[in-house]
Amino acid sequence: MKKSFEEALKHRRTYYSITNQSPVSDEEIERIVNLAVTHVPFAFNSQSTRVVLLLGENHKKLWHIVKETLRKIVPPEVFKTTEAKIDNSFASGYGTVLFFEDQSVVKGLQEAFSSYKDNFPGWSLQTSAMHQLAVWTMLEDVGFGASLQHYNPLIDEEVRHTWHLPEEWHLIAEMPFGLPVQG
Repeated sequence: MKKSFEEALKHRRTYYSITNQSPVSDEEIERIVNLAVTHVPFAFNSQSTRVVLLLGENHKKLWHIVKETLRKIVPPEVFKTTEAKIDNSFASGYGTVLFFEDQSVVKGLQEAFSSYKDNFPGWSLQTSAMHQLAVWTMLEDVGFGASLQHYNPLIDEEVRHTWHLPEEWHLIAEMPFGLPVQG
């Protein structure tokens, strides 16, 4: 990190106005995401968090899925505003990080440690939240702006189908990121 953890955490903000520009290489973005997945702790060392990095056309495809899913359920007179929000904010970014929790891991832990079975779903969400904060903070530290979105469960099935992801992966959040718009 360029900044200390404390400085980076204080600097982290929600950015909705982002561009499709990147201050770093795609390899650096992948390194950041992999660093979080490798080093953020898990309850019982479960390693239940799954992350998918979408860049380029895959990033655009995700936000097309979100838009078309919402088009089916949002009243037409309201959808225009929804569409503008997606097009001018999330879809206009450089990429999106998808955060999942693997329910097969959670269920396996519930079976293996039955006295804690009611705790594992909550611990899984806490693990996901730590990964989200780590990725978000590190992306901002290299110059990106990001936000955290929750279009799940509306888009879950289409996302799993499009990127051939296991049924057990439960989508938790979408993090669009890009160079923040100045001004």
